[in-house]
Parts: sequence; C-alpha cells; structure tokens
Amino acid sequence: MLSYILLVSGCVFAYRAVTRRRKPASSRSPVTRSQKSGDEGEARVQAELRSTLQWLCGENFYLHPGAVLLNHAPGTAFPTAEVDHLAITPFGIFVVETKNWAGSILPGHDADTVVRVGADGQQETRRSPLRQNRSKVGFLRSVLPGVWPVEGLGVFASDHCEISSALPANLIRRADLHQWLRARKARHDANGDLPVNVHHAWRAVQAVADTEARAIDAHRIRLMRVA
Repeated sequence: MLSYILLVSGCVFAYRAVTRRRKPASSRSPVTRSQKSGDEGEARVQAELRSTLQWLCGENFYLHPGAVLLNHAPGTAFPTAEVDHLAITPFGIFVVETKNWAGSILPGHDADTVVRVGADGQQETRRSPLRQNRSKVGFLRSVLPGVWPVEGLGVFASDHCEISSALPANLIRRADLHQWLRARKARHDANGDLPVNVHHAWRAVQAVADTEARAIDAHRIRLMRVA
C-alpha cells in the first residue's frame, strides 16, 4: 500500500511538472465589499475547522492556512479552481466551500441551486456551494488513491443564517461543523477503513495545486474579468 501511495505521489508530481506554467506577475486584485465579507466568513470557518480537528485528531491533521488553487484544467481558459479550505485528516480529505450569507437558505429548483431569503422577505436564487465544489472534488478523486476518501461540503459562516432541513446533509452551518466531522470520523472508524496518511496526502495534493498569493490573485482577476 505504501509503495502504491508513493507511486501515485510521484505521478502527480510529474503531472504538475508537465502542466504547470510560469504565471505572469499581476497586481493584487482590489478588495470588494463582497470579497471582504467572504474573507470574514472564511476566517470564522477556518477557526472552527482548526478547533474541531484538534478535538478529533490531536495534531494528526493538516488544515491549509488559506486558499488552495487546483490546476484542474491546464491549457484551458480557466485552468484553476479555488478551494476555500482544504482539510486532510486520517478519516478523509475535505474540500470546504464557505458562504457568509445571512437569512434563510432553502432548497432551489434543482440540486445545483439554493434560495436565500433575506430579512425583507426577498428571495434570491444562488448557485449551491456543493455545485461549486463538484469539479474540485471530482478532480482530487481522479488523481488521489481511491482509498483516500474525498468529500465536499458547504458551510454557511454567518451567525444570522438558518438552513432548511430539506437541504443536502453536506450543506451545514458553521456551528454544525463539530458534529458533522465527528460523525464522519465515527463512520470511518466503524467501517474499519484504512487511515489516510496525512503527510503523503498533502504532498500528493501539492503536486496538482498552487498556494502562492500571486497565483491566487491572478485566478481571482481572471474570474472578475468575465463576471
């Protein structure tokens, strides 16, 4: 098993060497009001994740301190995808999308959407965090060993957010993170599944990812230009 994991790690590092391009220097993207709110929500979720994982795993986990860019589509107009939070634990790898939305969150007209109802009763249809995560989760599953479970979840960071019980179980409030992750660990342990080697898993992810601030800024500027 260890030789297989090391082989996969070597392959994904080779993949990175072939596909990674030198990124031109770019000016830091301007911070919008929406971005500031998003950053505040991500900071709260990051703190909650760290507290929860320390409770569940001691020091045997890796929580990346910031965004991670996955090089999931090299050579295309949009070669990278941004992960808000990446957590690697002995019981799974978790791709977390954070939304700092206030109000009530209800199911949308299909699995790709949700409806946000504001304090004034106005309804807005928005893309589901699970839809945003789908390609990222699929990409990591395609390049990592199948014995390492990869799962996506959406977390609503605001203290002024209520969610419908009819939403998928992987859409949760920040306050629910402790119990959600505890349940995942209990399921993994009950199944007798092999633990994820946290160190090897992070090395494998690094082979297909970028964490440099310049690259993240370039990715965000590219998205702003087509918004």
